[in-house]
Amino acid sequence: VANLLWSYSAMGIVDKKLFLSFMPTAGKLIDSDTNQGLANIAWAYAVADVDAPTLFNAHFINKCVEKEDGFEIENFRQLHQWHLWQTKEKSNSRLPVDFQERCYDIFISEEPTVSKLQDDVVAQLSYIGLDPKEEVIMESGYRIDALVEVNGKQVCIEVDGLSHLIGKNRSPLGITILKRRQVPSIDGIELVSVPHWDWQKIVNDKKKKQESLRNLLSLKSDNE
Repeated sequence: VANLLWSYSAMGIVDKKLFLSFMPTAGKLIDSDTNQGLANIAWAYAVADVDAPTLFNAHFINKCVEKEDGFEIENFRQLHQWHLWQTKEKSNSRLPVDFQERCYDIFISEEPTVSKLQDDVVAQLSYIGLDPKEEVIMESGYRIDALVEVNGKQVCIEVDGLSHLIGKNRSPLGITILKRRQVPSIDGIELVSVPHWDWQKIVNDKKKKQESLRNLLSLKSDNE
């Protein structure tokens, strides 16, 4: 069950009725779940944003604590995102403080991979008079591609490449759904996306790229 629901969430398929229907079964399997299973079920429900207080209760927390030393690096990252969802978005169960801190430290430790697309977007942000700060770690622990100030307020810029979206309709994957939801709701900062397919259409036209960013950020052009 945990792996099935994780697969749905990872692909961005978040049918709330489906997750609600699996909740009783998932709860019965907590004792037999592996470390990966516990992390997967937590992350899946966080992506789907389906409140499950009968599933994520004291028993679930105790199981996580009991198995703490068996979690892999990715599991701790999943549990950090679940903990954000529980405490910041739902005000429900929370991990013990030392466990929270371990999850957070591992979550922010991942080395960023900066693409040529991101470099180009950041360069164009500078050309239009902004002062982008790259790879900024927010209070939530999320790492933002670029942070700019627009009309007196901070705005997060995310460059969404092929690893963030799927299919012909370019639907966001689970990792993208979580980030797009949690950064604004937890850090209180607007997040805007620069999709790779839009950028590729104008990749050789500097003026169009700059105008695209101005439109995205509601900035006046040089001619206005």
